[in-house]
Amino acid sequence: MPTELVLFDFDGTLADTLPASFSAFKTVFKKYDDQDVTSDELVAMFGPTEDEIILNNFSNKEAVRRAVQEYYEMYSQGHNQTIEINAIIVLLQFLKERGMKIGVITGKSTRAYQISAEALNLTSYFDYVVTGNDVVHPKPHPEGVLKAIDYFGIKADKTVFLGDSNADILAGKAAGVQTFAVQWLSTFQSSVFDVKPDRTFNSTSEFIQLIEEEHDKRRNG
Repeated sequence: MPTELVLFDFDGTLADTLPASFSAFKTVFKKYDDQDVTSDELVAMFGPTEDEIILNNFSNKEAVRRAVQEYYEMYSQGHNQTIEINAIIVLLQFLKERGMKIGVITGKSTRAYQISAEALNLTSYFDYVVTGNDVVHPKPHPEGVLKAIDYFGIKADKTVFLGDSNADILAGKAAGVQTFAVQWLSTFQSSVFDVKPDRTFNSTSEFIQLIEEEHDKRRNG
């Protein structure tokens, strides 16, 4: 079936923001809880929002509020560095020009999502966004993907979900949509998956080509 709805994860999929997130987390974990955490350890904590990650993994609960505030300050400052976004903009414009609906399913808090989407001028491309604050069950649970499908009223067989993490692939598969792994930014979360993605894309142009082929087939009957 031709694709009508394209759903994306955010960090590591639409925005190369994982380095900024890792740096901010490592700083506050060390400063406020005397923990030296690795990027792999942080990835294993991902799923809940940034606030919940700090709350759930800090021993020093009294420092959580200050650590959360400093995390967001540092994360926001991380966007002052150059973050490659041109290829993503081309992809989103391509999908818009073909009349597709675009949604984001992210475990980020609403606050963190807004910091990144506004800093990178991405907000206008999205028709619907589900953040970690909008769900009871974060990925790998399919709740966020199913919320988007229900919102648009588009069937699962006309929907695709793209993400860079094992949790993304599990969530998409559980929701019954075609699910793609992406490894097209400098930092992504997973290279091994519990469930095999339908395809893996190493560049945005590969996904654009897939959509173009679908449209060609539809035009040619």
